[in-house]
Amino acid sequence: MSEVIRRAPEGVDVALLLEGTFPYVAGGVSSWVNQIIRAFPDLRFGVVFIGSRRSDYGDMRYTLPDNVVHLETHYLHDDLGTVATAHERKRGLQGDAKAFAQMASLHDAFRRGGGREGAPDVLSLFGEACRDIAPGGRIDLEAFLRSEASWDVVTDRYRTYCSDPSFVDYFWTVRIMHQPLWQLARIAHTLVPARVYHSVSTGYAGFLGALLAQSTGRPLVLSEHGIYTKERKIDLYQNEWIRDNRNVFQKDASELSYFRQLWIRFFEWLGRLTYAAADPIVALYETNRLRQVADGADAARTRNIPNGVNIGRLAPLRAQRPAEVPPVLCLIGRVVPIKDIKTFVRAMRRVVNRMPEAQGWIAGPADEDPAYAEECRNLVDSLGLTDNVRFLGMQKIDELMPKIGLVVLSSISEALPLVLLEGFAAGVPAVATDVGSCRQLMHGLGAEDEALGAAGRVVGIADPQSLADAALDLLNDGAAWQAAQQAGIARVERYYADTLMFDRYREVYAGALERDTRRAGVCPFGHGAR
Repeated sequence: MSEVIRRAPEGVDVALLLEGTFPYVAGGVSSWVNQIIRAFPDLRFGVVFIGSRRSDYGDMRYTLPDNVVHLETHYLHDDLGTVATAHERKRGLQGDAKAFAQMASLHDAFRRGGGREGAPDVLSLFGEACRDIAPGGRIDLEAFLRSEASWDVVTDRYRTYCSDPSFVDYFWTVRIMHQPLWQLARIAHTLVPARVYHSVSTGYAGFLGALLAQSTGRPLVLSEHGIYTKERKIDLYQNEWIRDNRNVFQKDASELSYFRQLWIRFFEWLGRLTYAAADPIVALYETNRLRQVADGADAARTRNIPNGVNIGRLAPLRAQRPAEVPPVLCLIGRVVPIKDIKTFVRAMRRVVNRMPEAQGWIAGPADEDPAYAEECRNLVDSLGLTDNVRFLGMQKIDELMPKIGLVVLSSISEALPLVLLEGFAAGVPAVATDVGSCRQLMHGLGAEDEALGAAGRVVGIADPQSLADAALDLLNDGAAWQAAQQAGIARVERYYADTLMFDRYREVYAGALERDTRRAGVCPFGHGAR
């Protein structure tokens, strides 16, 4: 299912390729995208939104800036009925055996590793695959779904590699896994011209960027907030819909099921293709940059650009704070498993035991995973915390920050959380799990930064007792709270102002546009996208 909401047939300067974020999902990466677009009013942006199903998203959560001149939406899983109905081989539809064999060679290259050393061969095979699956290419979706050549490749690879006894599950997994790639090829074929493509993840959006870079020769910029493949692995470990047909005697508890491994390899494959096509490859902090390199990115094309927040808007909130520190612990984020809301709730039971007046606020949308949100509410009830823990839904940061004593982050995975930086700028220390860059944000990176002091506390993942004790240490010690507040203010003002981030992205866009200028002979920063 696809829809063009704003159309710019003359083209755009930068096409943002966004998977499951702006403008239909609030917070986090979406807030960052909104920041970037508004920071460059001289550029014409196009937004390509890629989602799962239309029913998974509501209305837009953001007002589109005037310089978003093009918006189109695509839902990759609304068309899975096509896969379900086209289940039989079509008599007389042979398919191009050579093209399918070449596609199998690309899969084999990744199975062998497909890292930086084999990048030229992989890119060559990928370039051919791009042409094959593009509209009018040698392998259309019908051929993938129903041709004899496709059947032969699938059955051969099942016999060669699959360790799960069910061919039926293997067959459908391969179809569901690969079918969106033809949709992305169609999107790439019809997308309005852009001088630069900018993907904010690998995955499906990154694959679209790689397709576009291959077919147009235009630059692809990649910005990863979290490492997409790592986050998908977490999802895949937790998902219950992935089949494991081994019986109790065949299973090894230390091994993932074959189909989980298959999905993980698939997303790793998409990631390596994106890394091979992108320049520059941007991470938020050094640990993630090194992870990108380990996953196949060319180190020479990687760099760090930390997130930044609007100090000028948030700093005045410090004066609105009451004289006494409010006994309010606030988790600002989506009510989803990766944020581990349940650990926060369990920590609040211990906090309230020691500090009965304490409040735990959960400020964020609860409609993304309604079943998990209901489990969290039931946990609040079962722990007797209905008077102390509140689900507030979406809140304005400017109204929230003066009312709270601590920002709490209990996530099992993060990158560089904007919410911690916003809290520091507003004068609120934090307690966070030891994920992503949280230790760097709390304690600094390098001697000069570390000398500013600790802006809060860092605790282990899924450890409600430690989370509660760290929060109580700060709330019960005015001097420690004040020291953490001052360290946070100093750190965010020195290293994480949005003006610093914008300056660095201005360099990135200028460099990419200049490369396109040399390639196509148009004026940099002009609106001559073709």
